[in-house]
Amino acid sequence: MVNRHVRLTAVVGLFALGLGGCAAGVSQEDLDAQLAQVREEFRASDDQLSGRIDQMERRVSSLETELQALRNDFNVTMEKAQGMMKFNVPVHFDFDVADLRELDKPVLDRFAAVVKDYYADALVTVEGFADPAGSEAYNTRLGQRRAESVKSYLTTAGGLQPDQVRAVSYGEAANRQVIPGAHGPGMTGIENRRVALVIDFGGAVRGAGM
Repeated sequence: MVNRHVRLTAVVGLFALGLGGCAAGVSQEDLDAQLAQVREEFRASDDQLSGRIDQMERRVSSLETELQALRNDFNVTMEKAQGMMKFNVPVHFDFDVADLRELDKPVLDRFAAVVKDYYADALVTVEGFADPAGSEAYNTRLGQRRAESVKSYLTTAGGLQPDQVRAVSYGEAANRQVIPGAHGPGMTGIENRRVALVIDFGGAVRGAGM
């Protein structure tokens, strides 16, 4: 881009000198040829830029389609913030259990596919939670085990890189409970026994130039 502008400036200067009769040794044919070359470079650059914009728009449109599918197919809700997006996925756990349920794997598969296709350089944080039954310390450990279980699935079956995914626990944190105070045994409080997934992408969409 810089070289193109330098060339254009030089040609325009020569052209001006030529009009004033001061460009000795520079023929009109040479000036015309250089101007034609600069015009062609501008056209090629404009075509390239237009192609990149079209590609970016297609990628963003495709990403929007994938995110909408997560909403429609799995009832995923999303919260956007500066440089990151939180996915509240319907991945829950039985009482006092950290093992991932089979019925929750499809949504994790779809999430991993979105990360690989659009956020390959992003950091994914798996946040683990527990209901308020038991001690706070125990529930912090249980939330960590749940987060680690989901991380393991994302980096094996999901194909994400191990250093791309981290696991943290918020345990029974009162301000993060979906249904405050609800807890097991049994199915009661399962909404609080969950994980959330956060993509920290810094505003970058792979392949979209953003």
